[in-house]
Amino acid sequence: MAKSSRYCAPFRRRRQGKTDYRTRRAFIVSGKPRLTVRSSINNVTAQIIVAKLHGDEVLVSVHSKELAKNYGWKAPCGNLPAAYLTGFLCGQKAKAQGIEEAILDIGLYRPSKGAKAFAALKGVLDAGLAVPFSEEKLPDEKRIEGEHIAQYAQSLASNPEEYQSKFSIYLKRKLPPETLPKHFAKVKTDIVAAFKSGGKKK
Repeated sequence: MAKSSRYCAPFRRRRQGKTDYRTRRAFIVSGKPRLTVRSSINNVTAQIIVAKLHGDEVLVSVHSKELAKNYGWKAPCGNLPAAYLTGFLCGQKAKAQGIEEAILDIGLYRPSKGAKAFAALKGVLDAGLAVPFSEEKLPDEKRIEGEHIAQYAQSLASNPEEYQSKFSIYLKRKLPPETLPKHFAKVKTDIVAAFKSGGKKK
């Protein structure tokens, strides 16, 4: 409670733990678009946003479900390879609109090494956007490609019951988890090809 007439209540979103206004101010002062990455267990979202006087304006927005809808992605949409591809697609869309640079905004999440936010960042970087970053935070290339998932699936080959349980989504979509790295490479190639031919940019 306020104990002085000089007490000033924090902004509502700061009280709710939704916005760090000091960081937010730094983003706005930079004058550069923000690359915002948000993730849940099942999905990843990447957006390019600019601050305007009337409020934030979203220039590019990509949801990981778009990978399945437009590019044939069969694996879950919330894993590390999907995060990378979501960022890669976001970067391709941004480049198509003439956007060349951005600043990473991961909100109030702790910047843990190899997190999905940094997998998405790697995708944006590989698409050609200039984004300041720390090399040590990026996931290992093999993890981005899903090699760790493929190896785990192979280790469960002698336990069919657990294999079926752990990879039910993959099997339901007729994607053997051991082939995830190849599937990842194909979807990435399809994204590149689509933008070279001018398709699937929206």
